[in-house]
Amino acid sequence: MLFRQEVLEGIAGGRIDRVFRVWAEPRVRAGSTQRTRAGIIVIDSVTAVTPEEITEDDALRSGFKDRAALLTALSKSTKEGGYHRVMLHLGGPDPRTELAANADLTEQELADLKAALDAIDNRGQRVPWTREVLRLIEEHPGLRALGLAEHLGRDRLPFKADVRRLKALGLTESLETGYRLSPRGKVLMAYLRSLTE
Repeated sequence: MLFRQEVLEGIAGGRIDRVFRVWAEPRVRAGSTQRTRAGIIVIDSVTAVTPEEITEDDALRSGFKDRAALLTALSKSTKEGGYHRVMLHLGGPDPRTELAANADLTEQELADLKAALDAIDNRGQRVPWTREVLRLIEEHPGLRALGLAEHLGRDRLPFKADVRRLKALGLTESLETGYRLSPRGKVLMAYLRSLTE
């Protein structure tokens, strides 16, 4: 599920504990989790509801000023299907966020990260790409994935999948638009440059 920034802030602050979606079939299930910029969101329940079952409290607890505003927003959905109430809560920080913030790396940790990048590059079917993507993000923080991919003559979706692999190592961070190197990623890039000087 996609969440607007103000909804994520509301979930993180405890003001929002439910969202509504128009789905032919539920896209999430109770007990599942989703990584977001706010942290790990836990899905508590998913219930099909009629418009009559949506209450004023539902509207307030989903970030709308009133029931009418929520129903108006749902009616404007271009998706086909019924209304679903998704109860959720913030389960905690995304471990990748904590990892990305850790810039106090030992020589061994830096060597291990270099080895991880080497392993990714060596397993690939194409030329090594990890350092090139990190360098591009370092030089163009906040640039959309499409723009970054175009710099490399690549398609957007495979490029985004590559960035997710780097994010899993704690080296990049997603912004509202585009990406940037994390503190951990900046330290690694300085280390990699020192090896070639």
